[in-house]
Amino acid sequence: MTARDSGSAAPFVPPSKSLKVLRAAAHECRGCELYKRATQVVFGEGPKEATVMFVGEQPGDQEDRQGEPFVGPAGALLDKALAEARIPRDKVYVTNAVKHFKWEPRGKRRIHKKPRVSEMKACRPWLEAELSAVKPLVVVCLGATAAQAVFGPQFKLMQQRGQVLESALAKKVVATIHPSAVLRAPDEEGRRAAYAMLLADLKAVAQAAR
Repeated sequence: MTARDSGSAAPFVPPSKSLKVLRAAAHECRGCELYKRATQVVFGEGPKEATVMFVGEQPGDQEDRQGEPFVGPAGALLDKALAEARIPRDKVYVTNAVKHFKWEPRGKRRIHKKPRVSEMKACRPWLEAELSAVKPLVVVCLGATAAQAVFGPQFKLMQQRGQVLESALAKKVVATIHPSAVLRAPDEEGRRAAYAMLLADLKAVAQAAR
């Protein structure tokens, strides 16, 4: 089966609750065209008994090269914020709404390109399978794209961030800014403000996970 035949990851997702089985199957996914330019699939990582699941938009350049989620600068910032919010890093599962890195060349660099709605929909069966396997108490959407993948395109991140909401995917969902938004802030003051926002939302997550 080719990407053109399916338009969805569903035919490639095995009926299994094993993260190991799901991860292995994800390497064969041709549910959308993104696999063609990515180095490899980047599946979620973390314990099956995780109480909190973090969902980002898609892997970045470092994640694509290493095959693991949140191993780049944004991942390091997330680790720092988790420690400050008192959410044990070894008790969380991290993944992305889209499992392949979408990028465009800029000189010698590969620049992140926002996935289309159709690409997020195509990849949704993998997220559903991860949620079904892990059954976290709280799902955290990192960034507007991840939040819209969970709640729909009408979701307004800056109006609804930090609130404990319910969705079709999970009973407790909190949306916040992506750590990369902190790193992209234009100056030190902006970075401080954005980090404070992220940290406040993660403290709400810690409360909801208790």
